[in-house]
Amino acid sequence: MEKSIIDILKTIYDPEIPVNIFDLGLIYEVKMKEEGNAWILMTLTSPNCPVAESLPVEVEQKVCTLEGVKKAKVEIVFEPPWDKDMMSEEAKYELGML
Repeated sequence: MEKSIIDILKTIYDPEIPVNIFDLGLIYEVKMKEEGNAWILMTLTSPNCPVAESLPVEVEQKVCTLEGVKKAKVEIVFEPPWDKDMMSEEAKYELGML
């Protein structure tokens, strides 16, 4: 189930950076807790991110569209702080950093 959640997370993009939030390194952990409850630990590129309120809601809504997911909860953390080294090689290549 975690793989399905990751696949759907790869369809969500940071509006300021043309890379999905998973490859951008914003997702720290994905777990299925009790029956049908998904838990996502994520960060933002900065605490002042303009989508700080809307992005977690979008993540919860999209994850809930998966069969077998009854509820999704996103927990936002800023430790460890995000930096460009958390991006996948693919994301770095896409942004011309390699």
